[in-house]
Amino acid sequence: MKIALFSDVHANLPALNAFFESVDKQNIDAIYCLGDLVGYNIWPNEVIQAIKERRIPTIAGNHDFNIARMSTDNVAAYKTDKNLNKGSISKAFTNEVLSLENRKYLHTLPMHINLEFQLKESKFNLLLVHGSPNKIDEYLFEENENMLSIMENANADILCFGHTHKPYHKVLSTKKSGELKYKHAINTGSVGKPKDNNNKGCYVILDINENASLLNKQSIKVEFIRFNYNIEKAAKAVEESILSNDFAENLRYGY
Repeated sequence: MKIALFSDVHANLPALNAFFESVDKQNIDAIYCLGDLVGYNIWPNEVIQAIKERRIPTIAGNHDFNIARMSTDNVAAYKTDKNLNKGSISKAFTNEVLSLENRKYLHTLPMHINLEFQLKESKFNLLLVHGSPNKIDEYLFEENENMLSIMENANADILCFGHTHKPYHKVLSTKKSGELKYKHAINTGSVGKPKDNNNKGCYVILDINENASLLNKQSIKVEFIRFNYNIEKAAKAVEESILSNDFAENLRYGY
């Protein structure tokens, strides 16, 4: 089974359309979105509509959660007054343009999706979250030393998430009852706002075949797909709006 996973579109319609063109060529069996459809660009309605039209199972990202409830800024989420101001403007813009129907859609998005697999040699759980199993806006960076504990507490053998916009695949080993097993932590990167110094959009294909096993760390295949899109169209849309021009530069340079 080939599963496409993507996250953090952030109202970037040109990037989303390019993602669809790419993923449609991959012969996938299932597709899931790990949240943050809105924020930072001018097309929140169009992005949501595209997701709805394709009937893509989607979980809530922190931006989706907050915009759905028209919440005010969480000051702790921003490190400087400048960033707070940029974030405030982005929220205000999105709240102003978002349709009532699409706000209701965001409000009903689930927080997690859990898939259980029973294969030849393994039974395991695939857990899809936005930030972490514990909190929608918790950052799980690759160097996180508590990753194994977080996954075990969540009963996740494969944990897939976004939020940091920095893709990686980390294999963790655990030994119980004398048996060595492997868990997989996978950050899908970002379709519409990469932050790993690569301005191409990013998504993941997770390949789980009938012989996939937690006993063999090589048996679960993870492929990161990078794709080009019309970055200038997305960047200029930001510059021609009330949004911060810094968001346009973020798109151009991938940070």
